[in-house]
Amino acid sequence: MTALAPRTTVAVIGAGTMGAGIAQVAALAGHPVFLYDTRPEAAAQAITGIQQGLHALVSKGRLDASLAETALDGLRAADALADLGGCGLIIEAIVERLDAKAALFDALEAIVAPDCLLATNTSSIPVTAIGAGLRHPGRLGGLHFFNPAPRMPLVEIVSGLDTTPTTATTLADTATAWGKTAVHARSTPGFIVNRVARPFYAEGLRLLQEQVLDPATLDHVMRSCGGFRMGPCELTDLIGQDINAAVSRSVWTAFHHAPRFEPSLLQQELVDGGRLGRKSGRGFHDYREGAPAPTPHLAAPQTCPTSITIHGDSPLALALRARLQTRGIAFHTTSAAQDQRIAEAGEAVLYLTDGRSATRRAHDLDRPATLLLDLVLDPMLATCLPLAAARQCPDTARQDAIGLLQAAGFGVAPTQDAPGMVVMRTVAMLINEAADTVHQGVCSAADLDLAMRLGVNYPLGPLDWCDRIGAGMIGTVLTHLRSSDGERYRPCGALQSAIHSGKSLHDA
Repeated sequence: MTALAPRTTVAVIGAGTMGAGIAQVAALAGHPVFLYDTRPEAAAQAITGIQQGLHALVSKGRLDASLAETALDGLRAADALADLGGCGLIIEAIVERLDAKAALFDALEAIVAPDCLLATNTSSIPVTAIGAGLRHPGRLGGLHFFNPAPRMPLVEIVSGLDTTPTTATTLADTATAWGKTAVHARSTPGFIVNRVARPFYAEGLRLLQEQVLDPATLDHVMRSCGGFRMGPCELTDLIGQDINAAVSRSVWTAFHHAPRFEPSLLQQELVDGGRLGRKSGRGFHDYREGAPAPTPHLAAPQTCPTSITIHGDSPLALALRARLQTRGIAFHTTSAAQDQRIAEAGEAVLYLTDGRSATRRAHDLDRPATLLLDLVLDPMLATCLPLAAARQCPDTARQDAIGLLQAAGFGVAPTQDAPGMVVMRTVAMLINEAADTVHQGVCSAADLDLAMRLGVNYPLGPLDWCDRIGAGMIGTVLTHLRSSDGERYRPCGALQSAIHSGKSLHDA
């Protein structure tokens, strides 16, 4: 292990929330730490905030008092860049602008020793570009923490074209010594997490723009059906609509306006209107005092049909059987139906979405009473299921389908009929982007899944999710989405290879 020794002095430049958090992490690891900011008193104020935070942790019994005092004793505000000449590691956490970062490192190179490591906390600017003007760019690497830095376990170690293996290894080992989990990434737009996570926001925003469902219902579905910690509306409200939109534009521009990264007009309208989320009081949801909590739109109670047949042994079919049986509701079972239906209830025939709209599937099957169910992370634990009905579906069949699902203990979220529905469409795009990221050598398959679980709290890594669903199913969903909604849904080469070879994306 080549972690920097605790006696090594570390400097953090930028005393905002992220910079202060990184300084706290380094100080608690035993390093003498300088915190510097060009704004007068900003570093001193940040240190006061760190002090208050650590004392609060001590009072709650979550931090040893002597460790807190040692960390605070070693934490100092620097008055000028020149004070940082004796540092062994300097971490930049300033404004996300290439010109500002490049100018800072150029100034630092004239101050620090030749063996001082330089690190940028940029979330999306290429490390290669930041270090392009340096005399010794090999000692610069990305050290990308996630907010809040003291609590979030993940750090992306990002290597530009000139970053030496020794620099990357030392940064990774140092982050590990600081109690973090380090993953390695090549310097490409968005690195791992900010690239692969784009579909989680983009597909949700498209569904809202297409009026498939409302923000409160979208968030509820993604939590209760998809198993995500937060839905896309509440998460972007927490991040800040302006920040999330800026990262989306940055990635879209860096990928030469690839359709799958296209920014949302709906999100831009929120930004233009000052509805930035929690920090402004309103975003997709209203956070002002006295505002009602977001309430999802769920179907009114319907009568359970007396005639129910469950087909096959898919996870959703097995869960329906178990949930109905627990509630004492009679049903028949068959082996898998030729047309892959999951259940029949009265007039209704229910299928898992395959990327076609319910309307198109009803036409293809010549079965008007067709309704679609969404992908579910765990059908036994899910509390809600989205349901889409074909336009030609009779109201009586829709009521029968709702009655069946409610009898099985699900809340039912009726959605407008859209290809791929909600969770399936989002997860398919996450898998596709993850597969392409690994295929392009940005990171290993293992590091990608780890990064997405630790960096954004996904219930499964996208590649693990593909193993669960099957690459063939994901390819079918994307192919159908592409036929209706365009090139953004094209299955990437790595996913197509997995489909044709029968191999896992983990084996790529």
